[in-house]
Amino acid sequence: MSDEQELDSNQNQELGGGENLDKVIQVQGLYQEWFLDYASYVILERAVPHLHDGLKPVQRRILHSLWEMDDGRFNKVANVIGNTMKYHPHGDASIGDAMVQIGQKELLIDTQGNWGNIHTGDSAAAARYIEARLSKFALDVAFNPKTTSWLASYDGRNKEPDTLPMKFPLLLTQGVEGIAVGLACKILPHNFNELIDASIDVLKEKRIHLLPDFLTGGLMDAADYNSGLRGGRVRVRARIKKEDNKTLQISEIPFGTTTSSLIDSILKANDKGKIKIRKIEDNTAGVVEIIVHLATGVSPDKTIDALYAFTDCGVSISPNVCVIEDDKPAFIGVEELLRRSTYRTRDLIKWELDIKKGELQESWHFASLEKIFIEKRIYRNIEESETWEEIISTIHAGLKPHVKKFNRPITDEDVAKLTEIKIKRISRFDAKKADDYIIHLEEEIALVEDKLNHLIETTIAYFKELKHKYGKGRERRTEIKTFDTVQAAQVAIANAKLYANKAEGFVGIGLKRDEGEFVSDCSDIDDIIVFRRDGVMMVKKVEAKSFFGKDIIHVAVWKKDDKRTIYNLIYRDGKSGPALLKRFGVTAITRDKEYALTKGAAGSEIIHFSANPNGEAEVVTINLKPLPKLKKLKFDIDFSEQLIKGRDAIGNVVTKYPVRKIELKSAGISTLGARSIWIDETVQRLNDEGRGRLLGEFEPDDKLLILQTSGEFSLISPDLSTHFPENMSLVEKWIPEKPISCVYYDGEKENWFVKRFVIEGGARNGKFVTEHAQSKASVVTTFFTPKVIVRLNKKFKQAQGKDDFEIELKDFISLKGMKALGNRVSTLPVLDVQLLPIDELIEAEESEKFWTTVRSARLANAIEKMPEIHQNPDDIEFEIDGLNDEINRFKKEVQKPKEPGTQGELF
Repeated sequence: MSDEQELDSNQNQELGGGENLDKVIQVQGLYQEWFLDYASYVILERAVPHLHDGLKPVQRRILHSLWEMDDGRFNKVANVIGNTMKYHPHGDASIGDAMVQIGQKELLIDTQGNWGNIHTGDSAAAARYIEARLSKFALDVAFNPKTTSWLASYDGRNKEPDTLPMKFPLLLTQGVEGIAVGLACKILPHNFNELIDASIDVLKEKRIHLLPDFLTGGLMDAADYNSGLRGGRVRVRARIKKEDNKTLQISEIPFGTTTSSLIDSILKANDKGKIKIRKIEDNTAGVVEIIVHLATGVSPDKTIDALYAFTDCGVSISPNVCVIEDDKPAFIGVEELLRRSTYRTRDLIKWELDIKKGELQESWHFASLEKIFIEKRIYRNIEESETWEEIISTIHAGLKPHVKKFNRPITDEDVAKLTEIKIKRISRFDAKKADDYIIHLEEEIALVEDKLNHLIETTIAYFKELKHKYGKGRERRTEIKTFDTVQAAQVAIANAKLYANKAEGFVGIGLKRDEGEFVSDCSDIDDIIVFRRDGVMMVKKVEAKSFFGKDIIHVAVWKKDDKRTIYNLIYRDGKSGPALLKRFGVTAITRDKEYALTKGAAGSEIIHFSANPNGEAEVVTINLKPLPKLKKLKFDIDFSEQLIKGRDAIGNVVTKYPVRKIELKSAGISTLGARSIWIDETVQRLNDEGRGRLLGEFEPDDKLLILQTSGEFSLISPDLSTHFPENMSLVEKWIPEKPISCVYYDGEKENWFVKRFVIEGGARNGKFVTEHAQSKASVVTTFFTPKVIVRLNKKFKQAQGKDDFEIELKDFISLKGMKALGNRVSTLPVLDVQLLPIDELIEAEESEKFWTTVRSARLANAIEKMPEIHQNPDDIEFEIDGLNDEINRFKKEVQKPKEPGTQGELF
C-alpha cells in the first residue's frame, strides 16, 4: 500500500469508515491547486509584460488612468494613483513606484517636478509634489477606444483595456524586469530610432539585428547577446577617460548601476587593496562626473583595467526575454519580438483604416440621402401621414427610385435620421456645398482605400513619421565595442608584502618582518613560485603563510604565460653525478604540485640558479675540485650559447668532475631579441600574441607614436595595458627621423593649413596644431608620398565654376618645426581635406631614399662620437654592422605600406 493510500485508510477509520468520506479535505491537493493559481496570477497579472503592448498590468492601468484624466494639463501624481486604484487593487505604493519608473524612461509620460535621477539613484519626491500627463507620443501610439478590447475591472464597476492597441515596439524600447514564480523576465532597452529602422526593414523583408541601448550610456560588448534569450550575456562598462597621469574621469556609468553604488564599489576595492586611489569626487548633476584621483606612482592605464575588473565600472547582464502570449509565458528572441510587434502595428493600422473607411462611407451614405431627401422634396410627402409607420413607408417610397446610388440598403434607422433634420437646415440647404462635401468624402474614401491597398507602404510611412516627429534627441547613447578580457591577476594592485623564511621553507604575506626576508610587493590574488635547493619547483596561491619545503633558493611572484622570464640553472645529478646545465621558462603549471627540475636521483642539488625577467644569459666560471691528473680546474660557461628548452629537459653536461664552486663572471644580456607587438584595432589594445596589425619589434628604448585628430601627439613605451584615446588617428612604432604630414583646420584663423615636421627636442607629448578649441587635424599620416584632395564649398563651386583639386604634400611644403603654422591650403573656401590612396611603387622608392639618408646621418653621428676609431677600427665596423641591422629591421617594418586611407581616419 502506498503512503497516500495508507493515509486515506487511516482517515476513513477516524471518520467512521466510508460514511463521512465526503467531508475529507485533501490538503495536498488544495496546496497544488492553490499554488498553481497563485503562480499563474503572479506570472499573468504582476511580473511579466504582454506581447501585444509590452506592459505589465499596473503599467497598463496607469496609462489608461492618465488617458481617462487627460485634458492636456498636468495632473498631480497622487490624483493619478487614486484614479488608478479603481483598476489596480494592490495599493498606492506599487502604483506610485511603477509610475516613477515609467516617467524616468522619458517616453510615455511628460513629467514635472522631482522625479528622481537614474544616474545618482535619488528617489522621486512624494506623489503630492510631482505631476504628470501623457506625452504626445503616447497619445499617438497607445490609445484608440475603437480598436481596444475591454474587460471588467476587479470590482465590476469599470471597464479597463485587456491590452492597449500599441502601434510601436514599446517593450523593446523601455525594457522590463520582473520576478515571477518559477521564472524571471529581463528585457533590455533598445534604441528608439534603431527599432523604427528595424521595423521598416521587417516590412521590407530584410534581415534585422538588434542590440541594447541604455539611457545611462557607457560602453557595451554584446557579442554574446543571443537575441536576449536565456544564456546570453551583455558586458557593459563605464566610460572612463584619463585626464592626466593622476586623474581619471567617469562620465557614463553601466546600466543597472548608480553613481552612489559605483563609488561604493570603488571605495570597497580600494579598502581591499585591489586598486590604489587617493580620493574620489562626485560632481554629478545633469550629467555624470566622477573624478578619481590616483595615488602617487600608480599607472592610470592599469587602474582603468582594475576598475573594470574589481568594481561596478564593469558589469555583466544576463537577459531573459519572457512575455505573455495567449495567456501563458513565452520565450521569444528580440528580433522575433520586433517582427510580431511590427506585424501587429500593421494589423492595427489596417483595423483603424477599415473603421475610418466605414465611418466615411456612413457619412457619404447619409449625406447622399440628405441631399436626395431635400432636393427631391420628399419631406413634403409626409405632411399628410398620420402615423410613424406611414411616415417611414412614405420616405422609403420617395427614396426608392434612387436606391441604386447607394452601397448598402436604406434602413429604417436611416429614414428616422432624415426625419430629425430641422426645417431651418432644409430651408438653408445649399446643393453646391452638399455636392462638394460628398466629393470630399469620396476623395477621403479613395485615399483610405489606396492606403489599404498599399498597406505595407502605409505602415512604413507611419514609422517614418514617428521617427521624424519623436526621433530627435533619441540617438544611441551606449557605444558598441568589443572588449578585451581583463585578467584580474594582471591588473591587481600590489597591496601586500611577501616575506620568505627560506631556511625553514615558509612563504606568505602574513609573516612578520622578523620571521623572514622581504621578497617583493604582491597582490592577494597572485601566485608564488618557489625553487628549492633539492631541485624541486612549486607554485601556490599566495596565502598568509604556506610551507613549500626547507632550503628555498628563490621566491617570486609568478605570472601565467610569462614567456620572457627565463631560469638558468646548473645542478648536480645525485650525490656524485655530473653537473648539468639547462635554461627554461615556466608558462603553465598545476598549482600545489611539486615539479622535479633534475633527473630525480637522490641527493641531486642545484649548484647555480638565476631568474632572468628578460631572458638574460650570464657567463659563469666553473671551479673544479683538484683531482689527480686533472689539469684544467677552471673554465667559463656562457648561458647564451644554450638553447631554451622545457622545464622537463635533462640539460647539457657541464662537467663530470666534482664542482667546488661557481662564480658569476659577467651579467648577461637578453637572448630573446626584440619583442614583437601587435595592435588589435577591434578592441584598441596591444598584445604580443599576434592578434591584429604588427606594429614592429621593440627594444627596451623603443617608443610608440600616437597621433590624435585633436592635434595631440604622445610617445609611450609599448605597455600591453595601454588605453588609447578615442580620437586616435594613427599609432605606429616611432622612427625619430620619419616625417609626419598633417593637414589641419586652424580655429583662430578659420583656414586650412599643411605642415610637415618631425618630433623634436626630446618631447614625449604635446600639440602639433594651434591651441584654439576649434582647431583639428583632418589628415595625419607618416606616408612618404601623401596626396590629398581638397574639397571646396559646393555653392562656391557652382557659382565660380571651380573644381576640387589635389595636393602632393611633400612638394607643397618642406619640413618645418613642430610648432610652425605651415602653409595655407588655399585662398578658396575649403569644405574639407581627405587623404588619397598612395602609389605603392613610388612609396617604396621614397622609403628607400629615406633610409639611405638615415643611414648616412646615423653613420656620421657614430663616427663623430668615436675619437678612438683609429686606434680600434673593429669598433667602427661593429657600429656599422649594428646600424645596418637596425635600418634593415626598420625597413622591413615599413616596406609594405598600410592600406590607403587607414591613416588620418579614426579606427
